[in-house]
Amino acid sequence: MFRTARRALHALPPWLGHALNAQRGPVPWNAVVRGALAGGPLLIAALVAGRASLGVVAAIAAMLAGINDRPGSRRTSVRRIGVPALAGAAGLLAGTYAGLHLGPVALTALLTGLGLAAGAVSAIGPVASATGTQLLVGSAVGAGMPLPDSGWQTVSAFLAGAGWLLLLRLALPTPAALTGDLRLDFRFDGERAAVADVYEAVAALLDAIGTGDAVARRAALTAALDHAQDALAGPRLRRRASTAAERRLHAQYAAALPLGEAATALAWAEQAVPARAAEGPRRLAAAVRGNRPAGPLPAPRRSDPALRALDDALLHAAEAFDRGRGPDLHVRRRSPRSVARVVLGAGGREYGLRAGLCFGAGAAVAQALHHGHWYGSHQHWYWLPATAVFLVKPDLGPLVSRVLCRVAGTVLGALLFAGFAAVLPRPEGLVVLVSVCGALVPVAARHFAAQTTVVTVLVLSLVMIGGEPQASAGRIGETLLACAIVLVVGHLPMPGQRGAGIRAGVEAADAAAHAYLAHVLSESDDRATRWTLRREAYRSLAEARAAIARAAAELPALARHSEGTDEVAAVLERLVDTTTACAVHLDDTGRLTPRHTERLAALRDELAERRGRVGRRHRTLAA
Repeated sequence: MFRTARRALHALPPWLGHALNAQRGPVPWNAVVRGALAGGPLLIAALVAGRASLGVVAAIAAMLAGINDRPGSRRTSVRRIGVPALAGAAGLLAGTYAGLHLGPVALTALLTGLGLAAGAVSAIGPVASATGTQLLVGSAVGAGMPLPDSGWQTVSAFLAGAGWLLLLRLALPTPAALTGDLRLDFRFDGERAAVADVYEAVAALLDAIGTGDAVARRAALTAALDHAQDALAGPRLRRRASTAAERRLHAQYAAALPLGEAATALAWAEQAVPARAAEGPRRLAAAVRGNRPAGPLPAPRRSDPALRALDDALLHAAEAFDRGRGPDLHVRRRSPRSVARVVLGAGGREYGLRAGLCFGAGAAVAQALHHGHWYGSHQHWYWLPATAVFLVKPDLGPLVSRVLCRVAGTVLGALLFAGFAAVLPRPEGLVVLVSVCGALVPVAARHFAAQTTVVTVLVLSLVMIGGEPQASAGRIGETLLACAIVLVVGHLPMPGQRGAGIRAGVEAADAAAHAYLAHVLSESDDRATRWTLRREAYRSLAEARAAIARAAAELPALARHSEGTDEVAAVLERLVDTTTACAVHLDDTGRLTPRHTERLAALRDELAERRGRVGRRHRTLAA
């Protein structure tokens, strides 16, 4: 049945198939518990204190923090939840005072400017994108949701709500925090699991060599390495690992890099390996998860440079597990200049312009309706611009898919809430509904429509707890208006070349791939730099691939602007794989075979041809 459903999805147009496709995976029970404990207790405390409005603000902040509460380590959760929360508080403060002291025209201009800045900053990466989103949502709520409390009280309540969810994330144990002897280790919950997943991904790639799954397994290895690198690179008081256990975990991650290199070289050569070759990485994965020594490892045959590299990497890993020291994580830090180039570059300008226009237009229309008394007794106009913020975010999926999911989720959520509001006691029943919705947010995150449904019920519950009347019909109308605005702005011609963000991602992947190739061909003995460049090349390729896949699922009018970029990314991916194979061979023999040099030359020629078809003329993509 599932195969039939998948075939039916593939037969649909990409823009429609994406809207119907949902992520899979186990239920994140620990996040479900945190969500249930987030908004409800805050509301209860506020209602007991007679400050329901502050409780509503705190619960909104906890909800936004819950949306950013993704799988990973505690360290990464500090940045992933905390940084956007600070931006949301700043936006709330700015919106609150702007709404009190500025007229409609000046307020719209201010919100449009914030949209331009937040959109451009969002091009930096996922955390920056969440930061921009919360900045705009906070400013819309502050300006369009008049509250009886002072600005500093409202901001304090917002920070308290986000801080409460973050405290739950840091304090509550997770299944991954169990060590081999079943003791709780709060320090390394997500980190240990992430490093173990890398070894599992290496084993899966070795199993898939010579089959049609090898390319997908190599991409899965890249994703596992990216996740582990992020998990270990979270904020800490000291730059270097400060405890023996943490240094050992860093060493275990570093030991996986040559293993991944050797496995990639074997996959490139399409050379079958003995079945026992994957046993070693799997035993290492189990050792990481259980926080115990590696134990005996099977020795693969040493008849080939890549097999010898795999054997050497296994031996090195076994030593690292027993007497590991903490090398760096092979991450090249972004300089302020490079970040500024992303924000001010073509991708950042395109992103910022669309976000600013959508957010500003949403705020203008909402204020026009509000001042024209179309809202009746409903005084809060923040929903329309806040909805536009989520719809304009390309990292949440293709434009039409986002719009379809938002409409379906809002209509369903509003209808569900109308039914709940008719039978639940107030405010006790609504507080329970907020807790239930908070628990469902991590599960609903698998699909944008499901997430919208849950968030709609949650926000409507909060609005009613705050003293507003039932507003389901208004929310549906405002959502339809926001969808219309984003669809129009999303298809408007813009200054510069369309698809600039996609091309910027491919350009970054091209530059990283050639930097990695140049280092390998220089025959440098600096393996730390090589692994850093290799990680950067694969990471930038994965980011470009994800952006290209989203763009390909747009309507044809938008998808055509990124045509050809997927072929360029595929050639770059093969070039990086070939570079990895060259590095392994150079380590073993000191010279390249004719097969390596011929493949490099062919890939360079093909890359030049593909670039010409895309029509790019840029210095970093010069032949």
